[in-house]
Amino acid sequence: MKKILLFDTSICTENLGDYLIMESLKLELRNIFQNDFFIHVPTHDKLWKNSFEQIKKSDFLFVCGTNLLSSNMNSYNQWKINLFDSLFLKNIILMGVGWWQYQKKPNIYTKKLLNKILHRGYLHSVRDNYTLNKLKSIGIKNVINTGCPTLWHLTKKHCESIPTKKAENVLFTFTNYNQNYNLDLKLFEILKRNYRKLYFWPQSFDDLKYANEISKKNIILINPNLKALDEILDSNIDLDYVGTRLHSGIRAMQFKRRTIIIGIDNRAIELSKDSYITLIKRDEIDFLTEKINSNFETKISLPCKHIEKWKKQFIV
Repeated sequence: MKKILLFDTSICTENLGDYLIMESLKLELRNIFQNDFFIHVPTHDKLWKNSFEQIKKSDFLFVCGTNLLSSNMNSYNQWKINLFDSLFLKNIILMGVGWWQYQKKPNIYTKKLLNKILHRGYLHSVRDNYTLNKLKSIGIKNVINTGCPTLWHLTKKHCESIPTKKAENVLFTFTNYNQNYNLDLKLFEILKRNYRKLYFWPQSFDDLKYANEISKKNIILINPNLKALDEILDSNIDLDYVGTRLHSGIRAMQFKRRTIIIGIDNRAIELSKDSYITLIKRDEIDFLTEKINSNFETKISLPCKHIEKWKKQFIV
């Protein structure tokens, strides 16, 4: 029996999207390592003695999803590691990891850090070509674009069962840390004109406060937990998803809901280039009304060969 260690992005976070990501990644990894033992350590908090002891004893180390990498990890590091930690961190494997925002070339500190800790033999899985090219620019060549693992089960057959016509109601989201009041207000007004009931799900703690400022509380609140989200997505309510939260939208597609992502940063925009999720950039919000009222198919493009290649390297 092997020990599989996960650098878990859902520990010490208030963003429920991290839980959505981790759920998909754990499912995929447990299918690969069916008889093995899993242990979790945080990415969003510093590692201490017990974490390093577990890391030393583990057979595989996986960093799980989200936008943990940046070009200046000495000054902005969602993944709370540093060069001192790299004395104890070796042979880490990326799974569905992305880059934080559009940035300049990685600095020398980031190059040194990532080259010291990332595995030189196994292939790393990243979620988009932007991240892949950033890693290659600092000499890390053993990288393939697998898309985000939350998309891996959105097969052609699955997508064909997603409605093409507008629903009567909508589930929507806002992003508290990336606000544009005027454009977000315009988004809300478009939804109010085109749907009968507006349901709001706060993916993060301050999302609701911001939504209330825009909507004047003229929304139906879905409780801030994954169970409540899944219940409405699995209900008989005729429902579309439209919102700025990427992984809430992917969850909606997992439940066969017609989905329009409002792109506010590089994560959704880059993913749409590779995977063809239905996306409208926030600064092009005037096109949303037409998109809502049009018929469109959900056609997710999956890099299936890359996904299988990444998985099979762990199967002995």
